[in-house]
Amino acid sequence: MSSSPGIHQGIYRSAFVRRVAKMLDSMPHPLVACEISPNYVAAAHWRRGTYGLDDCAVATLPPGSIKPSAVESNLANAEAVRVAIESVLGRLGVRNQSVALLVPDAVIRVFVLHFDVFPRAKSEAVPMLRWRLKKSVPFEAEETLISYMRQSPRGEGVDVVTALARLRIVKEYEALVEAAGLQPGVVMSSTLATLPLLDDARPVMLARVSGTTLTTGIAREGVLCGYRCTELPSGLDALEPKTLLDELYPVAAYYQDAWSEGLQGLRLAGFGNRLEDFRIPLEAEFGCPVSGLLRAAQLGGKLSSDAQGLADQELDALVGWSMNRGS
Repeated sequence: MSSSPGIHQGIYRSAFVRRVAKMLDSMPHPLVACEISPNYVAAAHWRRGTYGLDDCAVATLPPGSIKPSAVESNLANAEAVRVAIESVLGRLGVRNQSVALLVPDAVIRVFVLHFDVFPRAKSEAVPMLRWRLKKSVPFEAEETLISYMRQSPRGEGVDVVTALARLRIVKEYEALVEAAGLQPGVVMSSTLATLPLLDDARPVMLARVSGTTLTTGIAREGVLCGYRCTELPSGLDALEPKTLLDELYPVAAYYQDAWSEGLQGLRLAGFGNRLEDFRIPLEAEFGCPVSGLLRAAQLGGKLSSDAQGLADQELDALVGWSMNRGS
């Protein structure tokens, strides 16, 4: 998703747990990726040809610099964010290149929609999606960027994963990297970039915290079965296990009702040194193994030596993007 020409259909072809590599080849694969989160800015650069990691850099942001929203301006302290972006990209020594821009989850609204029949032609599909979602987003259709991907449904018909974002909000983020001398080639939410880290051979839930945003997704054999992005009442330091459980339960219950099976794994991301505070009560409630996302990916052999360097800094979105790129 991007306001740049030709990118509107790009977001999900690299954001999903997709097993067919040729689908990933249908979108740009910038050698630079930059994640802008409420707490930090991180960027990585991969070498042309070998796709090995060349370097990465991270800069922390002053509290409150970014207030993620799909509707209102996100840049409460635009100067601090600009300085952080120029710092990390300057340390990588990259200019005049395309960049994959990973933005806070709250910026992009994601829906899994079911249709009895869904058109193949984009010219027919986009108006249908706009009509279906016109009451679900608080901005006008002409302000909306839209991206979608068909996926296998549980039963008859067609499931369509759709992302919507407000054009002027996306442009805020694009302008930041443009000012640093790069051109946005792909724009997606950070958690969607993270999804390839999941081992989804069996139904698994991802719960990812970034700032005060909790994003929950369920994947099963390359299919996104559920997705929810909510605002937590507090940051991670003050978050209670019961509060987290109350947020996760509706998504798990929906999956169990719709797919007639329970979760077989739960992966946590963004919990830092509080992971164990949540792991034990969540295992007791859901009755399935709970572990850190990056640790599970490492044990499952999904991380290359290059990716491990990013994982050591808990940069899960950049690790996921590197897997999208086939590096």
